[in-house]
Amino acid sequence: MSKRLSRFRKSVPRCCGKNLRQTKESKQAFLGQPTNACLALAVILPLVLAGALPASAAVKASDVIQRAIDGFVRPAYARLHDHADSLTKAMRALCDAPSQDHLDAVRTEFSGTVDAWSVVEIIRIGPITENNRLERMLFWPDRKSIGLRQVQAALAGKDKTAADPAQLATKSVAMQGLGALEFVLYGDGAERLADKDDPYRCAYGAAVAGNIETIAADVSDAWNKSDGFAALWANPGPQNALYRDGTEAVTELVGVFINELEMVRDVRLKGFLGSNPQADKPKQAIYWRSQNTARSLTGNLSGMDALFQASQLGDALSPDARWMAESIHIQLVNGAADATAIRGPIDKALTDPALRQKLDHFSLVTSSLTTLIGTRLTAEFGLTAGFSSLDGD
Repeated sequence: MSKRLSRFRKSVPRCCGKNLRQTKESKQAFLGQPTNACLALAVILPLVLAGALPASAAVKASDVIQRAIDGFVRPAYARLHDHADSLTKAMRALCDAPSQDHLDAVRTEFSGTVDAWSVVEIIRIGPITENNRLERMLFWPDRKSIGLRQVQAALAGKDKTAADPAQLATKSVAMQGLGALEFVLYGDGAERLADKDDPYRCAYGAAVAGNIETIAADVSDAWNKSDGFAALWANPGPQNALYRDGTEAVTELVGVFINELEMVRDVRLKGFLGSNPQADKPKQAIYWRSQNTARSLTGNLSGMDALFQASQLGDALSPDARWMAESIHIQLVNGAADATAIRGPIDKALTDPALRQKLDHFSLVTSSLTTLIGTRLTAEFGLTAGFSSLDGD
């Protein structure tokens, strides 16, 4: 059996006060405060393809979600924490003994942290959404350069409070995360980090790195709590404040793929890739200063593939539809390979016809996956996924 969801909404809470992003009502429910929507009765539904599979072959939604958590979410956040820890240590070593070698080491650790974050940032639900952690980890896009100006002002004015990790955590989200640290390490004046001429810049960078590590640690710990968000997601039921049944839990998982594909293609890629070279905006690309633009795209698709494989969501498809799972895997791998082929400055990649073709193909792959997952896969599971996390409707 299955349950058809008429649509997903970004701003309108669904029953039990929950949608693809936690609303104010859902957060109240999470804290144990009842919502009107939770008065409706619900049953726990195993994830089965519209009754096409016999009961003995049913794949339980709770098992799918638990595999996603144990096989992907928890280890991915642990890996991010490890990289953030190494980044913080490297930053402190640079501040203690400025040198080009130590600066190079920090930049290497920064790229490693970007890789780790790009894999797990597809999980835009749960603990990362609390306390503005998502925006504090990465404030992007910064279309009006508001965040950039705040970072530049802190560096120019040598704001002592910004160099204190505890006080930095209370400041603008744009000053606290990977975007801010990228400017410290690669922006105007970054070369002075290799000598003793600018100790404030290094101190501020160390505070930002420490803040990133704290966020990574807090989110990782939250996902490992026995009574936290992970338990709610993996154990849907009538008394659950966020997920009334298995269909709602799996809907959240499928939404991760659909939302992130749209984000990667329409915001990350098309934010700098124009319809022709004259329309390109390379300085609108994420991580363009550190040359990590394509690595971020690689991580996003690799993360989606790892999540899909870990959850074994494809096992819930009927035998006639199992081809979808293999196709999703192949396309995610191919898209990641397209991005992996692009290294170096993104502006130079855009002027190389062969590399530009890789970016065009990357766009086609993500569009194909959006159709495959957002239309074909959801139809197999009896879900209606006519939603967009970006259109604000």
